[in-house]
Amino acid sequence: MWPTEADALIEEQRRLAAAAPPAWQPPAGELMIAGCFVCFGRDRHGPGAAGEPAWAAAVALRGRRHLAGTVRAGVASGPYEPGLLALREGPLLEAAVRDLPTEPAVLLVNATGRDHPRRAGLALHLGAVLGLPTVGVTHRALLATRELNSAPQADWPPDRYGAASPIVIDGEQVGCWLRTRAGTRPLAVHAAWRTSVNVAADVVLRSWCRRRTPEPLRQARHLARAARAA
Repeated sequence: MWPTEADALIEEQRRLAAAAPPAWQPPAGELMIAGCFVCFGRDRHGPGAAGEPAWAAAVALRGRRHLAGTVRAGVASGPYEPGLLALREGPLLEAAVRDLPTEPAVLLVNATGRDHPRRAGLALHLGAVLGLPTVGVTHRALLATRELNSAPQADWPPDRYGAASPIVIDGEQVGCWLRTRAGTRPLAVHAAWRTSVNVAADVVLRSWCRRRTPEPLRQARHLARAARAA
């Protein structure tokens, strides 16, 4: 499920990118949406090494109602390497999500999906392991930003709630810039496991966005960082 060597992970990412699981369509009405986030100790040196203390959290909401939150303390299972986050974060994030008392309808992940050198970032990989539809939500694009060779602002959507513009790699739309609040920077929303770009954007807009970040993901980030501080 979670390769422990870079070569094995690259092979698994290629397999997942080529997979064709059934597309997921969100039902009408409120969804149980979860978010997950992992943070690491503040005293690390360099980009990150295996064995560092880590805290992963998952939070589930239905509309504005908080349903559950979980925290798993552990260690980074690998060093930080661009494009290989699953080596470092995957097992601990999986454990935190599995600790939720009820399985969510969809999971928001602080990672990319198809915006990845092999089109299978951590958000997509985690969904495949859990068997859950997933959506990646980040503050910036990954591979797409480097390929554009221009300031990201040139590709951002108009400054109004719900406005979107495409994130494209090699002619394929892999995500979108999405405004969750007017007057703030858009988020990079990524198609991931069993979700299209349109579905990913719909899930984020159907999440409660009290601030710019969807609330399930924002609360998971807060919970993980509070556990680290404690």
